Amino acid sequence: MQAMGMRRAIIVAGAVALAGCATVTTPTKGDPFESYNRTMFKVNDTVDQYAFKPVAKGYVWAVPEPVRNSVTNFFSNIGDVYIAANNLLQLKIADGVSDIMRVAINTLFGVGGLFDVATIAKLPKHSGDFGLTLGHYGMPSGPYVVLPLLGPSTVRDSAGLVVDYFGNPLTYVSPDSVSWALYGVNLINVRANLLGATDVLADAALDKYSFVRNAYLQRRQYLISGGENDTPDYGEAPLPNYGDTEGAAAAEGASATSAAPASGTAAAPAPASGPSNTVPGNQYVPPAGFPSFRLR
Repeated sequence: MQAMGMRRAIIVAGAVALAGCATVTTPTKGDPFESYNRTMFKVNDTVDQYAFKPVAKGYVWAVPEPVRNSVTNFFSNIGDVYIAANNLLQLKIADGVSDIMRVAINTLFGVGGLFDVATIAKLPKHSGDFGLTLGHYGMPSGPYVVLPLLGPSTVRDSAGLVVDYFGNPLTYVSPDSVSWALYGVNLINVRANLLGATDVLADAALDKYSFVRNAYLQRRQYLISGGENDTPDYGEAPLPNYGDTEGAAAAEGASATSAAPASGTAAAPAPASGPSNTVPGNQYVPPAGFPSFRLR
């Protein structure tokens, strides 16, 4: 009987997932897996709300801020080893050498990386992973995809995660129980550091999925370009309507009314075409670590 009940539960869960995947009839350009992605985004968000976020809040409550800062610095110092390797692979020699110097200084003078002495010494913190290295050499990102528990990614970045895992020094800590414990502490610490950002997201974003997707893709493009190029414009094609069709129709009518110039009033000139350094109002370059839970 228990086996039968479990089987029925699995069938029901699968049916719910398939129903969720059938809600998007016209995926957004650049997001062909949007039906699956939105379903997985909801699953991840639910797991986060009922598991990761409460644990992170408890961690913040129980652990003093100076200790949490030292934990962040410790894992950041370990991550700099792999970041240095990726910068050297990209032939960013100056950045790679700077990363190696950060590791040496923080390890020697920062008590094993618990204190970020290198930043005080004007050695900047860089970002790097194998997905960025592939992008640096021109590999297309491929479609956007939401990974179970890991969150936003692309086909290219998902492939890079395999190399990232084997390139992370934590992978080689022995015994395995200690290695996974360190991964767990890092995950909780990263989630705790993002509590403020996700609270703002919950309050401000009308469509959390599209906001996170655009923020992730913009930041990855920004990192690949070295901050030299404008972030891509995701405002060209509007997102499909997933909400109240009546409200959407009213909003569309209001938009059309406001777009029509009043009688006797000259229409405003169209903006000049061409590149602009201004990022559209619904886009921004998010802080490092948001919204991805990359463990570094």
